[in-house]
Amino acid sequence: MGMVKIGNIELGEFPLLLAPMEDVSDPPFRAVCKENGADLMYTEFISSEGLIRNAEKSMQKLDIYDYERPIGIQIFGDKIESMREAASIAEAAQPEIIDINYGCPVKKVACKGAGAGILLDIPKMQEMTSEIVKQVSLPVTVKTRLGWDDSTIRILEVAKRLQDVGIQALTIHGRTRAQMYKGEADWTKIAEVKHHPDIHIPIFGNGDIDSPEKALDYRNRYELDGIMIGRAAIGYPWIFNEIKHFMKTGEHLAAPDMKTRVATAKKHLQFSLEWKNELQGIFEMRRHYTNYFRGIPNFKPYRARLVESENPEELFNILDEISTVFEDAYALVE
Repeated sequence: MGMVKIGNIELGEFPLLLAPMEDVSDPPFRAVCKENGADLMYTEFISSEGLIRNAEKSMQKLDIYDYERPIGIQIFGDKIESMREAASIAEAAQPEIIDINYGCPVKKVACKGAGAGILLDIPKMQEMTSEIVKQVSLPVTVKTRLGWDDSTIRILEVAKRLQDVGIQALTIHGRTRAQMYKGEADWTKIAEVKHHPDIHIPIFGNGDIDSPEKALDYRNRYELDGIMIGRAAIGYPWIFNEIKHFMKTGEHLAAPDMKTRVATAKKHLQFSLEWKNELQGIFEMRRHYTNYFRGIPNFKPYRARLVESENPEELFNILDEISTVFEDAYALVE
């Protein structure tokens, strides 16, 4: 395997990508993922209509920081004209990559013909992509699913058409829209795209990678260009370096100790409070606590306090308390 490149962006031999996740992949979360080994990250998806209306919520999602680079801004929408304009607005925020979301399975997105909804209209998908590629000078990448449902899996045709109009990488989630996040992701169909003689752009796999073992197994079995990790990184940004270490040495990196976990959670919370309004920052942090402190006996009451508190100072105090009370919780866990 050689160096993986998107345009002239070098990503190393088998890059690990952070998935764009709504209300998760914000700058505070991306900061801790970057620190822990993510090679390429994407913003949470941004509404094209929101961008062209200059809506505050959408504009805020364009915030990117130099230490995050290389970074892609992901946009979604069902109108070609809006998507073209949105791509220009995103380009002005100076990311390395513009990414198009053709994968989101959520009803309010997909059933309006955006996200995975466009899988029902492949010519439109090709035209929209073509217009965006022509509109911007940055590399354009796409994230999509295998198809709308089992009877509409045309991912190889999609990949060829999108490559024809100039996308420079494709990430495929190994499920259909109908599956949402249920069942198992089918990576054999992703591999069929990667190993087809007509396909020369990097192909990244996404879906179900939640351990170093699985990452290595899938790397060897499917031989894609890299993997994108979503849910497994929530509250556990260490997964990136753990995968890299395991791939390199065949051994497990020691799990982070309590001091490290609390320090990372605090950093994440602090940035969250600064970047969003205070309450929003507190709310969006809540989904992360369970994973930051996974597998500790008798932890429930502390978790309950973390997700109930609306006071920053109190939250930092609870985290300090956890650090003391459970100081040795991860000392023996390998």
